[in-house]
Amino acid sequence: MELFLVRHTLALPPEGEGEEADDQRPLAPKGVRRFRKVVRGLKALGVELTFLLTSPKRRALETAELLAELLEGESRVTPHLAKPPGPALLEEIPQEGRVALVGHEPYLSQLLAWLLFGDFLGDQAPPGAGERFLLKKGGVAWLEGTPRPGGMVLRALLPPKVFRI
Repeated sequence: MELFLVRHTLALPPEGEGEEADDQRPLAPKGVRRFRKVVRGLKALGVELTFLLTSPKRRALETAELLAELLEGESRVTPHLAKPPGPALLEEIPQEGRVALVGHEPYLSQLLAWLLFGDFLGDQAPPGAGERFLLKKGGVAWLEGTPRPGGMVLRALLPPKVFRI
């Protein structure tokens, strides 16, 4: 199976303070324009998705809506993409097809490290595990294998700039 870890694109600053204000941040017009180029680039690479899983935060939902142009199957929202990765998230990922997860940093980089290198400290990727991976806003990590700790290999780490042609 192929797994695409997608960081939400550029969002506007929060209107107010606190977690709720942050959760409701919409995408910036510049972020929408840039991410449309990412979607076009993925399409040019022949990427078609069979499943899309996204964080419930508005900026991730809006990024997933843009990515849905590549979707031939189902999409679903999960709170597990808005917190550190763990077994509950892995249980939601299908074991076959081409699946995209839309979420946030530092959690996506932690998930990336966990899927590539396996268990470090038991059931969860440690907080610093993903610090060596730079996943820019609107960036994509393309993995292949089985979505379990240590079960995947990295095909490509694509910053959004590679799609701005």
